[in-house]
Amino acid sequence: MFAVTGMTGQVGAAVADHLLKDGAEIRAVVRNPERAAVWKARGCELAVADMSDAPSLTSAFKGAEAVFLVIPPLFDPAPGFPEVKGMLATLKTALEAAKPGKLVCLSTVGAQSTQPNLLSQLGIVEKELSTLPIPVAFLRAAWFMENAAWDVAPARESGIIPSFLQPLDRAVPMIAVDDIGALGAKMLREDWRGVRVAELEAQARVSPAMVAAAFAKALGNPVSAQMVPRESWEELFRAQGMKNPEPRMRMLDGFNEGWIDFEGGREKSLKGTTTIETAIRRLVAGA
Repeated sequence: MFAVTGMTGQVGAAVADHLLKDGAEIRAVVRNPERAAVWKARGCELAVADMSDAPSLTSAFKGAEAVFLVIPPLFDPAPGFPEVKGMLATLKTALEAAKPGKLVCLSTVGAQSTQPNLLSQLGIVEKELSTLPIPVAFLRAAWFMENAAWDVAPARESGIIPSFLQPLDRAVPMIAVDDIGALGAKMLREDWRGVRVAELEAQARVSPAMVAAAFAKALGNPVSAQMVPRESWEELFRAQGMKNPEPRMRMLDGFNEGWIDFEGGREKSLKGTTTIETAIRRLVAGA
C-alpha cells in the first residue's frame, strides 16, 4: 500500500492516477475528505491528516510500503521560512514513528542553490528529511508547464501573455505534471538505500516565446509574450497581497540569470515525454 499526500492537488493526483492504473492500493492522505470523494470512489482508502498534526500523520503513514510526500506550496513565506521548518519538525516526528518502507518527496529544480530564493524552502526540506532512518528520494521537478494555466484567459482575450521569465527567447527547464506523476509512481516501486535524487525536465527546454507560439497554435490566433518589467515586480506582488515578495522575485531572477538549474545539468537530468504544445493544448481544452 502506498500513502500519497497532495492528491487534491496536481502532482499527488498524477502520482495516484499512475499507481491506480498499475493496480496499486493507495491511501489518500487528505485534510478534507469531501474534496477527496473522487479518490474514494476509485477505491482509495482515505486517511484524514494535517501537516501540523504528528499523530494523524503517523497513523496515515503507518504500514505503508512507501510514502509520496508533497509539501504544501507557500508562495509568500515569512523571512527565514519558519512555516516550512515547523511543518518539517512535525513530518519528521510522524515518519520516524510510522517507519514506512521508504519516502519519495517532491522537490524542485534549484533546490541545491546557495542563493536564497523561494525554492530554498525545498532545499531545507531535502536537508532535514535526508536524516531519516529510511530510504529517501527527492524528485526534483522543473518549472511546471501547467503554470501557464494563468495565461489561457489573456492569450484568448488579448493575444498577449505577461511573462516574468525573460528574456523571451531564454529557454528554461520545464516539465508536465503527468510526467512527474509517472516518475513518482515508478520511484515508489523501486528499491534503494540511503538518499537519492532524480532530476526531471522535458525533452526540450522552453522559452516564453515558445509558450506563446504553443498558445497561438492551440487557439488558432496570434499570441505573443510580453515581459513584465523587473522594476514593477515588487509593487505588483504587494498589490496582490504578498507581504514578503523578495523570495519570489529572487526565484524568478534565478531562472532568468541561469543560477537556478539542475545540479547535474541538462545532460544528466531525466526526461519526460510531454511537449509544451501538448501541455498548452490540454490547458486550452480544459479551460
